[in-house]
Amino acid sequence: MKLVKSNKQKTYEHIFKAAKENDKQAFRELFLRLHDRDQHEVFHLLYPDKKRKISEFLTPEEFAEIFEWMETEDQEAAVQYLPDAYMAEVFNTMAADDVARFLTESDETDNQTLLDMMDDEESQRVQEIMAYEAETAGSIMTKEFIAIKNTESMAEVVKRLRKIGREAETIYYLYVIDDKERLVGVLSLRDLLLSPEDEIVENIMFNQVVSVKVSDDQEHVARVIQDYDLLAAPVLGFDGTMQGIVTVDDVMDIIEEETTEDFNEFAAISRGDEDRRKPSPLSTAKARIPWIVVLLFLGMITGGLIGIFEETLESVVLLAAFMPIMMGTAGNVGTQSLAVAVRNLTVDDDRDKDSFFQTIKNELGAGMIMGLIAGIVMIGIVVVVYGNPVLAFIIAVSMFITVSLATVIGTTIPTIINKFKIDPAVASGPFITTINDSLSLIIYFTIATMLIEFL
Repeated sequence: MKLVKSNKQKTYEHIFKAAKENDKQAFRELFLRLHDRDQHEVFHLLYPDKKRKISEFLTPEEFAEIFEWMETEDQEAAVQYLPDAYMAEVFNTMAADDVARFLTESDETDNQTLLDMMDDEESQRVQEIMAYEAETAGSIMTKEFIAIKNTESMAEVVKRLRKIGREAETIYYLYVIDDKERLVGVLSLRDLLLSPEDEIVENIMFNQVVSVKVSDDQEHVARVIQDYDLLAAPVLGFDGTMQGIVTVDDVMDIIEEETTEDFNEFAAISRGDEDRRKPSPLSTAKARIPWIVVLLFLGMITGGLIGIFEETLESVVLLAAFMPIMMGTAGNVGTQSLAVAVRNLTVDDDRDKDSFFQTIKNELGAGMIMGLIAGIVMIGIVVVVYGNPVLAFIIAVSMFITVSLATVIGTTIPTIINKFKIDPAVASGPFITTINDSLSLIIYFTIATMLIEFL
């Protein structure tokens, strides 16, 4: 492994030397041997003045492969210091959806200038994708797909595939359309190669095609591709005409983005749309302040509860030692149930999700078992360490009730929020934890107050 890294580093050094000496031939010979990902790494490490010369070393087609690997900020920088005409050719080479994604996310690029310099057909494709509402199938689809007629023979399809196949995003699915460009079937590359040359597409194609609409949410598109194990999903217009395809690599990016977004919301650190790429400290603080304020008020309620039971605490100061245990356990259990509830609400497949009452039943049952075991453990600890069976009883009963109810709260709150058409992930861990903290204190001190004379 070290030898591979050493050879790779030596290659990088030779490339940097060739760039420094403006040795185009040596640069190309070494650079083009690398994987696309490694080419991007080399380009990223070049000094700015050498990056500006990349248009002299690489063709637009070659640089397009590197450009697709870049983060948006690096793409913006490349557009700024490379000639507009060169970047227009790069965009002509790239898939329309990749160009549209960059132009949509970029705040520093003169989109119209670049679009005007691109080929008319390519520019029109990009603008069509950009016109769709964000995070819909139309906004993430690519227009580079292969469409064939149902009346063509296998020989005709193979001939066309050899001619235009390199321009397509994928050649594993060939989409069959009628004279009105409506999708009527799909032909796999496997069936194409294994069928007689004189066979007609209509006799071989699969006509039960799974498709999505241009207005469908991107999460729905991702689930369709995942559920049906597709390499790509056709995107149809409202009239059934073929508009484009969404490929599995785009879906992987979507799943990553949505998962990151859900985790951020789950932890009460969600960002605004304008801060998704590179948030500043100020924008990050602005996104978190509303949650912090809400949690501060909830925390004041928790503090007020301690004040209400001040006499109980003064009578038996030892009760305070177990407050963090009660609150921490309730918060942890509630967060676990929240994760189960959010996952259940976001699963579309009815075979893989439980009903609301079934979820409550399962979580309450688990909570009672965990509460019972935790209570027994606490009885043993308190009796052995403090020799106080009454205190042990208070803590055990409080633990049992608190843990049982915490699972119910962690399950019901996201469900209630979901009823109001709000993303259930916003019922975040800190929110559930604070509620369960208050609940655990109420239960703990209520039972302790009832039995204070026996302590």
